[in-house]
Amino acid sequence: MRRVKETVHYFCNDILFGHIDGHGVTTAVLDTGISPHPDLKGRIVAFGDMLYGKKRMYDDNSHGTHVAGIIAGSGGLSSGLYAGIAPASQIVAVKVLDQKGEGKIRFLIEGIKAILRNRDKWQIRIVNISIGTLPHQGDEEEMELMRWVDRLWDEGLVVVTAAGNFGPRSGTVTIPGISKKVITVGASDDGNQKDRYGKVGTNYSGRGPTSECVCKPDLVAPGSYIRSCNGFSQKKNQKAYSVKSGTSMSAPVVSGAVALLLSKYPDMKNVEVKLRLLMSADDMGKDPNIQGRGLLNIEKLLNPTL
Repeated sequence: MRRVKETVHYFCNDILFGHIDGHGVTTAVLDTGISPHPDLKGRIVAFGDMLYGKKRMYDDNSHGTHVAGIIAGSGGLSSGLYAGIAPASQIVAVKVLDQKGEGKIRFLIEGIKAILRNRDKWQIRIVNISIGTLPHQGDEEEMELMRWVDRLWDEGLVVVTAAGNFGPRSGTVTIPGISKKVITVGASDDGNQKDRYGKVGTNYSGRGPTSECVCKPDLVAPGSYIRSCNGFSQKKNQKAYSVKSGTSMSAPVVSGAVALLLSKYPDMKNVEVKLRLLMSADDMGKDPNIQGRGLLNIEKLLNPTL
């Protein structure tokens, strides 16, 4: 059998962006929780468990820790090689998914409410939602979730969501990524990679348009073979980093980029952030319902004159 070469994306922006490292910017991550990974030491400012009410931070799935590492991991255990996009930014972790990476919509809504109650206390600027489900017409619970997600945006928070892994058919962008307001992120490399773990396949990234004929995703970022913090690293025989694929990984790449942007321009509003992301993206020559405005370009995002 022919062996497929594994391509691993990793990020370290210290050299490229110098002092722009996301310092002082906090992202709330709605996910499976977070583990006390060494690369996240000093970066986790708060933890909330919407499922079981546990007071001590944990991640029984590792997905949330992986996502947080993409945003704010220091890369310390790899001498900076696997640093996150904004390695000096901070994380508020909100557990809304269980050990299987599954959860009920009501837990996600409760997580959103907790973020709104504590946004000033923890100075939350960004909300990363690497969670999604295909929409069901007329579902009242889904409609309520969309109202709460839109409220996050209306309250001035930058909301970044995954496009989902149900592509390549049209109309496969997941909730809450179908919202007109939020920043929905697809995978830029889903046509070139196949997850060897069997979790996602080729051309997995969700495609638009939405049922309301809104073009989605808004932009794309790398999502295949992303190496980041392993939530099980403290267990015996576990490595410090793990590899995952999906738009769940693409979304925190953009969230990290937004943290860099807000570190440089702290007074920027969420509407301005979205416009800046779209205007600085590189056109990949694909249909807008596959790539949105194109591939995230962090250097152009931070330096619009380039």
